[in-house]
Amino acid sequence: MRVDDFDFELPEENIALRPLVTREHARLLRVSPNETSLLSDHHISDLTDLLQPGDALVFNDTKVVPARLSGHRIGRGNANPKIEITLHQQCCDNSWRVFAKPGRKLRIGDTLQLGGNNAACYGDSLNATVSHKGEGGEITLDFELSGAFLEEAIAKHGVMPLPPYIAKQRSPDDQDEYDYQTIFARHKGAVAAPTAGLHFTDDLIQSLKNRDISCHFLTLHVGAGTFLPVKVDDTLDHKMHSEWGEITVDTAAALNRVKARGNRLICVGTTSLRMIETAAQVDGTIKPMACSTDIFITPGYRFKAVDALLTNFHLPRSTLFMLVSAFCGVDQIRTAYTHAITNKYRFYSYGDACLLEKNTS
Repeated sequence: MRVDDFDFELPEENIALRPLVTREHARLLRVSPNETSLLSDHHISDLTDLLQPGDALVFNDTKVVPARLSGHRIGRGNANPKIEITLHQQCCDNSWRVFAKPGRKLRIGDTLQLGGNNAACYGDSLNATVSHKGEGGEITLDFELSGAFLEEAIAKHGVMPLPPYIAKQRSPDDQDEYDYQTIFARHKGAVAAPTAGLHFTDDLIQSLKNRDISCHFLTLHVGAGTFLPVKVDDTLDHKMHSEWGEITVDTAAALNRVKARGNRLICVGTTSLRMIETAAQVDGTIKPMACSTDIFITPGYRFKAVDALLTNFHLPRSTLFMLVSAFCGVDQIRTAYTHAITNKYRFYSYGDACLLEKNTS
């Protein structure tokens, strides 16, 4: 399909720069493509009524690391140009794939001094060497530190990697360290939050459990590639960046029991959905897995296991907008987004959400 088919105009005032103080007060647009009434307006707190006893929610328990670091390129002439990197995917104990800005002029063998305010001062910095340059601007850095020491240095020098549409309007601050992390974040490795999960509080999860709606967890370490625009004209030419994830044996077995008794599987966020659909077999059975996925879902994809999706509103021309179009139908999603824009729903990472039911027609 043409990427232009997934474009739309979004007024800047619809972009949320902060989440609501009370998460459950965020608005929720229900999209039901199989019913006479396609759309209905609710709030996140209404989930206990919108979901059914026996339903299962699937969350992504990845934890965001402070993946954005600033510094200088050093050791090549007198100039020490500024550089900003965003960690993308960890390769081993001392190596990360990253996106660099500016990255074109970096060469293999260049040294980056990150975290220090002064390019002449080496005492309080994190140094790394460019070991590889890949397609699409991806660079591999080998750090001088490794393991827990590298993790500690990244935590010291890095900041929360807010999405570009927020970062260009304000700088990250201490509040983002709380706001841009789900309450069930457990496994470090993501450089972007699974933002649909940001709406959930302990009280809401307890209310769902009281209604016999179970909660299950998988891990998908979201990479910085989630922010990259689709630069090709045809979706067939787009290559997804891979992300590492895991579905344990116990989680797979629990979700298969939900499906076997005829109840629904609802993914919280596109990351959970992508992981489930990667692990799902043709018959809908979910297999345990611990590996990378680069699944790219566009209209025409046949969903094997997921029945509904809770997700935020996505960017135009993005792979995630393509995914929700595949899930609900292109025309239905376009109608839903037009309704959301007209009715001042808040968009993107800190914004409102929609509950999408799979189009079975």
